[in-house]
Amino acid sequence: MKSRKLKPTRRRAAILGAAATSVVAGVALLPNWSAGAAVVNDPTVDAKTKATFQRLADAVFTDRTDALVTGKQGDRSKPLTDGFSGDVKLSSGTARTEDSALSTLGARKDKLAKAGEKYNKATTTVTLDATRVTGRTAKAAVTETTTLTYAQSRGDAPRTTGFQAKHELTFKADRQGNWQLTTIKDTDQGGLAVNALTKPVPVKTATTTADDAMPNAARAATTRNPVAVPKTGTAYDYKAMAAYAEKYVYSYNKDYPDFNNHTAGGDCTNFVSQSLKAGGWKHVPGYVYDYTKWFGNADIQSDSFVGVNEWSWFAQNSKRTTALANVYQLEVGDVLQMDFDRDGSKDHTMIVTAKSGGVPYVTYHSNNTLRRSVASLVSSYPTAYFYAYRT
Repeated sequence: MKSRKLKPTRRRAAILGAAATSVVAGVALLPNWSAGAAVVNDPTVDAKTKATFQRLADAVFTDRTDALVTGKQGDRSKPLTDGFSGDVKLSSGTARTEDSALSTLGARKDKLAKAGEKYNKATTTVTLDATRVTGRTAKAAVTETTTLTYAQSRGDAPRTTGFQAKHELTFKADRQGNWQLTTIKDTDQGGLAVNALTKPVPVKTATTTADDAMPNAARAATTRNPVAVPKTGTAYDYKAMAAYAEKYVYSYNKDYPDFNNHTAGGDCTNFVSQSLKAGGWKHVPGYVYDYTKWFGNADIQSDSFVGVNEWSWFAQNSKRTTALANVYQLEVGDVLQMDFDRDGSKDHTMIVTAKSGGVPYVTYHSNNTLRRSVASLVSSYPTAYFYAYRT
């Protein structure tokens, strides 16, 4: 529910149910999965085969990362599984899809370079989280962890950016027991990794005509080099906000629920609210569905703590934030939101954890991403609406 598309409404909608069941949802979503190499007795998927699943996935996503750095495609003249144990390979259809993907990412590399976003090296690793076997079909849940090194990083500019993305890979076996990778599906709610091949799909929820009185945030421009708007307030610890976000971007704080990969949405706003709380934002207790209240802990969270639009309504109504005219005016501890389909209902929340050379860098959940430049977001989503908040 948490980085989801929330239409302006004071109703609980799906939020209460999602928050109440978040702890068990992760188990309920994968009832037949076994962690890691647990399926050791299945005759069709032994430990070596599962290791090959992991290595094939690693090779696929490493190729994608390399395309963002060099723009070059992998060598498909040789099997991708050369040197692997077990007979596991890409299906012909998947090989064609990956060739197209690498071409797309190579073009994205050139587009990002024009926006000043360049990488000179990268590393990608893939872990096999779970496997599920049904007859001659195996599904593997994997986590991709990628770090990209910024080219020509100077002074206080971040040296790297990185992200984690979760995927489901489907393998099918022929009657001889040879496996082929047939499908790759992203399973994160956000879909905001720099190598994502599909656009984020906003989650639509019901609305009512009585919601028109909700405060509307002003859209921010995305042009470069606006007039600077330095921070002057001292009420909050902005460095603490950034430090919290960067500490928990990959390893979630157990003192709060984890809404990533939840059926009702992602964890982005929940994560940003935690970061703001770490820097001094105080609870405003009350009813969970009242957007003028704001609170969150392990047991209960207000809608404004975890919902994209509800957070915006609270932030404006409480005067804890003011609107910035341009996304490049954001400073450390400020918040950026996006509306992908420009329907006035926001989809994603991020917090600024670094700034250098006039460029803010945001950190966020769903996908879990560390220090991605605003220039990269603007270049990757040129038709989205952006909203910038001074905290």
